[in-house]
Parts: sequence; C-alpha cells; structure tokens
Amino acid sequence: MQLHALKTFVAAHDNFEIRVITHAGSHCYQMELEDVEGVRHTLENRGKPMLFRSLEDVYLELKRAGIHRAYLVQYVPQDEVIGREAHYHDPLASRMPLVF
Repeated sequence: MQLHALKTFVAAHDNFEIRVITHAGSHCYQMELEDVEGVRHTLENRGKPMLFRSLEDVYLELKRAGIHRAYLVQYVPQDEVIGREAHYHDPLASRMPLVF
C-alpha cells in the first residue's frame, strides 16, 4: 500500500489497526495496516517495504494520513530460534499503544 492509498483508505474506513513493527537490534520501523477482514497491508514505496529511521518519522507520516493512534510491535527473532512461534502479529501478546 502506497502513502496516497493509505490516506484514501483512512478517509473511507474507520475499523482498522495500524502497527509499527520494529526488529530487535534495529533502528528501523515498518508500518502495517490490518483491515476489518484481517488482511494485512504493508506500507510500500516502489514495491518494497517502506522503512523509517525513527518513531518521529512514523508519527509524521501517520498524522499526514489522519491517523492518531497505532500500536508498536517488537519483533524478537529469538522466539523462532528456540522453536517458539513468532508472536509479533498477535495483537494481544506483543503490542504497545501509541497515541500522538
């Protein structure tokens, strides 16, 4: 999903969740939108996932799209290394609310 498509989606829908995903040991953030049907859309630029260097950059883009809350999700690769299912897509187990 491109930025302009995100703005259009937000204007037309009110039941969705935005997740800001960060990887352990990384200073990059990626945004994901999950709609009411459970379909996940990654914010992309030229067919590649869009990465942000700081939460402030994420906040600015989300504000431009008319979004004022999201969830921060930390991806921890050690879960997969020890054979545990990765749970960063599970909204109840791994998210922290962000309001800006």
